[in-house]
Amino acid sequence: MRHAERHRTYRTGWLRAAVLGANDGIVSTASLVLGVAAAGASQGSILVAGVAGLVAGAMSMAAGEYVSVSSQADTEAADTEKEKRELETEWDHEHQELKGIYQQRGLDEQLADEVAKQLMAHDALGAHLRDELGISEALTARPVQAALASAATFAVGAALPLLVALLVPETSLIWVVSGSALASLALLGALAARAGGAPVLVAVVRVTFWGALAMAATAGVGTLFGVAT
Repeated sequence: MRHAERHRTYRTGWLRAAVLGANDGIVSTASLVLGVAAAGASQGSILVAGVAGLVAGAMSMAAGEYVSVSSQADTEAADTEKEKRELETEWDHEHQELKGIYQQRGLDEQLADEVAKQLMAHDALGAHLRDELGISEALTARPVQAALASAATFAVGAALPLLVALLVPETSLIWVVSGSALASLALLGALAARAGGAPVLVAVVRVTFWGALAMAATAGVGTLFGVAT
């Protein structure tokens, strides 16, 4: 009977991009709102700045993720082509290379030799990409997926402090935006930890600490200049 297992590694690509986008959306937009509010801006100016930050940030996240992950995909494609050429021209050398990898992982020489032979007979390229270069289907770069996940979650994250800024009176805006942003970051950290199988408390403390630091620094800048926009 097959033993069914559920692993989280296949989520790595989109989960990393989604968490980055949502975290950046909450932190950057809440910080922008706090900085402008601390400078004495009107509620209308705060909302305009926040909406502009949402649009610019989502586009920037999409472009940045696409470009960076595309670079990873290009590198993987180049290494794949290199392995194909080496398998065509240096089969024996590639067999010895794979055999050596399995020996380093604990197999004796005879067993490592047999495993390398059988795997290369079945799928030589796949064996070398996986065991020599660490390139697998679960972890391969997906630029479009990363870009869409990051942009979408940035927009959702940025919408939260904007909604608060729209509904809350100016007199209490700074405190309510700060509190709600930290609560959103804590929730994001908990959800990301659960999705990735990581300790929840560590993730929550990490994400709220850096978010609070960013918002405090931006609010300090706004207060320092104190000029209404």
